[in-house]
Amino acid sequence: MKHLVFIVLIMSGLACSNDTVAQKKLQTAEFETMLNKTAGVQLIDVRTPEEFAAGHLVGAKNINYYDADFQSKINQVDKSKPVLVYCAVGGRSAQAASKMNKMGFTQVYDLAGGINAWNAAGKKTVQ
Repeated sequence: MKHLVFIVLIMSGLACSNDTVAQKKLQTAEFETMLNKTAGVQLIDVRTPEEFAAGHLVGAKNINYYDADFQSKINQVDKSKPVLVYCAVGGRSAQAASKMNKMGFTQVYDLAGGINAWNAAGKKTVQ
């Protein structure tokens, strides 16, 4: 019985140690470094067009998470290249990253705290 419990615990640990969305959350400094130093990186802002117009990261493409055609628009993003995704505080971008992983994206990185954290760190945005 001890061996069975041990095996179950080991398997549970292995299941939790795979590369999940939660493990791909990046703090502002890490996100900025990846944005500036990763060749071919794609930057996606999943906020509404109104939020995007109020200020966004330089070079970001706006694909509204709430749009009915979100999935078809995301499908146009290159799955073979890294994708950085953000929203206002991190909720929508986490959901988008999860959806993208299920769609076959393997390099999705989510900005922890969203653009609010970016702004709080004094990082540049454009309108």
